[in-house]
Amino acid sequence: MLIGVPTESVPGETRVAATPETVGRLVALGHQVVVQQGAGERASYPDEQYAEAGAAQDPGPGVWRADLVVKVDAPLGEELARLRPGAFLATQLSPGQRPELLEALAAQGVTALAMDAVPRISRAQSLDVLSSMTNIGGYRAVVEAAYEYGSVFTGQITAAGTVPPARVFVIGAGVAGLAAIGTASSLGAVVRAFDIRPEVEEQVESMGASFVRLDLPEHGLSNDGYAREMDEDLQRRAMEVYARECAAADIVITTALIPGRPAPRLVTAETVAQMRPGSVVVDMAARNGGNCELTEPGTVVTTHNGVKVVGYTDLPARLPTQASQLYGTNIANLVAMLTPGKDGQVVLDMDDEVLRALTVTHQGQVLWPPPPVSVSAAKPGEPAAPPAVALADAAPTGTSRTPRRRAVMVGLAAVLFALLATVSPPDLLGHLTVFSLAVIVGFYVITNVTHALHTPLLAETNAISGIILVGALLQVGNEDLLVRSLALAACVVASINVFGGFAVTARMLRMFRREESA
Repeated sequence: MLIGVPTESVPGETRVAATPETVGRLVALGHQVVVQQGAGERASYPDEQYAEAGAAQDPGPGVWRADLVVKVDAPLGEELARLRPGAFLATQLSPGQRPELLEALAAQGVTALAMDAVPRISRAQSLDVLSSMTNIGGYRAVVEAAYEYGSVFTGQITAAGTVPPARVFVIGAGVAGLAAIGTASSLGAVVRAFDIRPEVEEQVESMGASFVRLDLPEHGLSNDGYAREMDEDLQRRAMEVYARECAAADIVITTALIPGRPAPRLVTAETVAQMRPGSVVVDMAARNGGNCELTEPGTVVTTHNGVKVVGYTDLPARLPTQASQLYGTNIANLVAMLTPGKDGQVVLDMDDEVLRALTVTHQGQVLWPPPPVSVSAAKPGEPAAPPAVALADAAPTGTSRTPRRRAVMVGLAAVLFALLATVSPPDLLGHLTVFSLAVIVGFYVITNVTHALHTPLLAETNAISGIILVGALLQVGNEDLLVRSLALAACVVASINVFGGFAVTARMLRMFRREESA
């Protein structure tokens, strides 16, 4: 199959749909790739790198005659006419908002695959362009906020005085929100975040932010993987939270989007009027109308009270090198799914939930909207995942026990320990006491450590395993066969833990090392 990569023609678009690395992956799958000359220059990918990866070069028209044309943005009028009937087009189409474009693609006889219509199921994560781009956008939103903000993010204590840390409030804890939370936290800001899905609280806290709680009825994900829309009462209560938190924040980042619909208005003009001069609002939903009432897509607005409202619609394109790499990887994964035989033959399986959701036009027909896809959808031929159990029916392990039951179990354990103490030698009793205290201390230490820090604590666990190893070595020469056997087993297990811990630590450290240029 011939895959064409044209230059993006939308003003301000700096990304490209394939990078030299992803072109190499496509060539390895048995495809031919032709790249328009200069297509990757704005993303710092010169033509020479594409040639080295195995792609052919074309001044322009040739890429549109390919079997599959891959783009970042939808083709414009004259570009649409260049697509040949029967060709495939993979790009972001916003199918729910551009029905006229779908009609034109169907009339052209093009099979259009909307990269921004990937269903939110685990099997489709490798194709999820929205997640890839919003992750980049969340990072860039904080960078833009830092540029517009008149102070530093981290608190400082200097001879000239004390500078308090910036206070950041993030609305929405999806991919974009979590990226913004992590970036702002790493810069030293005090971050608070809100989401109508209470189950994301742990994710928010693991990124270093405080979760703003609101007593809500069960309001989790809808069947498509996105948050459900709020009813009128819930929306009113949430708006009160937004107003209170925005007034106390220096920087507000909004990330709420409803696929195929205008963005919900969460920050009103009255709320912005209560913010301090110099505060910044970064509206990541500006492309869909904005979450802030004062947002003007594509520009920065300064209100009468000195608040800057950033409405950039090209946040991922402001990091074109990384964004292009992620987008190109999504495209390569799609091509691998379309050609399972690795022989260049396209197999468009319309019974596959993922491919059916992506396909918005085919054989002259508009296929949007697709049939609803459940977030638990399994690949055809595979057993479906068991239905989720409601939280009220089955709580996670460790939370279903009531305090009364826990107290009864602790009492029984104390009685058993007392009975054992009456018949045990003094040495055994002392060892059991130390062991019990160690278990209690270890349990509370580990459970109170943020999940993100578990892996960095490997060095400490190696030290503990080293102590176990020393004790086991001291008992290897014991005359008792049982003691020797236990000591040998302890040596083996502790050694595995020690060497495995160091291996994982070394692998983590390699991730943060710069590769030396040849």
